[in-house]
Amino acid sequence: MKLLSILMLSVVSLLQSNHTVNLTFVGDAMQHAPQITAAQQADGTYDYNQCFQYLLDDITWADLAVVNLECPLGGKPYTGYPCFSAPDSYAQQLRDVGFDLFLTANNHCLDRRDKGLVRTCKALDSLGIAHIGTYRNQQEREKRIPYIVNVKGMKIAFLDYTYGTNGIPIQGDVIVDFIDQQQIADDIALARNRGAHAICVNLHWGIEYQLKPVASQRTLADWLVSQGVDLIIGGHPHVVEPMEVRHSEEYDKNVLLVYSMGNFISNQSDIDTRGGAMVKVSLRMENGHAVIVEPRYKLFFVQKPVSRGQNYVIIPEARPDLLRPDSRGEFTRFMQRTHDLVMSHNINVPAEQ
Repeated sequence: MKLLSILMLSVVSLLQSNHTVNLTFVGDAMQHAPQITAAQQADGTYDYNQCFQYLLDDITWADLAVVNLECPLGGKPYTGYPCFSAPDSYAQQLRDVGFDLFLTANNHCLDRRDKGLVRTCKALDSLGIAHIGTYRNQQEREKRIPYIVNVKGMKIAFLDYTYGTNGIPIQGDVIVDFIDQQQIADDIALARNRGAHAICVNLHWGIEYQLKPVASQRTLADWLVSQGVDLIIGGHPHVVEPMEVRHSEEYDKNVLLVYSMGNFISNQSDIDTRGGAMVKVSLRMENGHAVIVEPRYKLFFVQKPVSRGQNYVIIPEARPDLLRPDSRGEFTRFMQRTHDLVMSHNINVPAEQ
């Protein structure tokens, strides 16, 4: 009987080692006022189907897809920059195209103050969307963190933190997960104690529009590697910054470090903000540990509407045939600059072929 049990455990371990878990990450999902206007229909509803149609295969490829929701669902009136509030249907359609986890710890999460943060949490819950980074109170945070997903027998923990909230203070009981090393260390330890095979730390950090990470990002990344995390995924600068796979000697494993994926979708105009990067990575169990496999990226460009009835459309780099003639110049400039000035500094994270 003991021998049979050992054999069964060996078979289970072998099967688990062959299981690959696919993850997709994208950056800042914004909702500026022109985006809200473009999505509004004659009956007062909001339709975003055009926006994401050419990325569906990449999103649904993932066992788990993650997006940074950088706009509260604060209710009407819907507003863009500087204080955002997007329609609930925006989150609903992000969910419907395949995003599984929404990150909400960012500098705009308090744009509608505590009330907007609470409403965002309630709206996401009502839509059945998993979310981390902001919470209605400490009790809710304790129930949700660490957020651990069991995919094909692999337990992956996700954590989410922001550098700040544009100077807007918390007024009541709501919780925003700020970048605090002691809190992060405690959360990592708790995730590990609860059986996480891999830990992904998501960060809203850095300086806007900088094409290279600043010293504070590099220092925090070094510290996170020393804490034994497996993935460090960043956003906030609204431009793409370099990526790397770094080997941790202390833990004898590779760590995927993404400083910034840029915008997922926005109305920003500077050429480096006109698109972003999708990061795709697989994890596989080997000897009871999660191992990073084939990290890669894909670039895309956001084409803005020019007439009524058109919406913002995300166009992959490999599909220039989808562009209007008036967008081709900006598309080419964004791709060339991102490849030459940013991706040329990548370390072991190639473009997807």
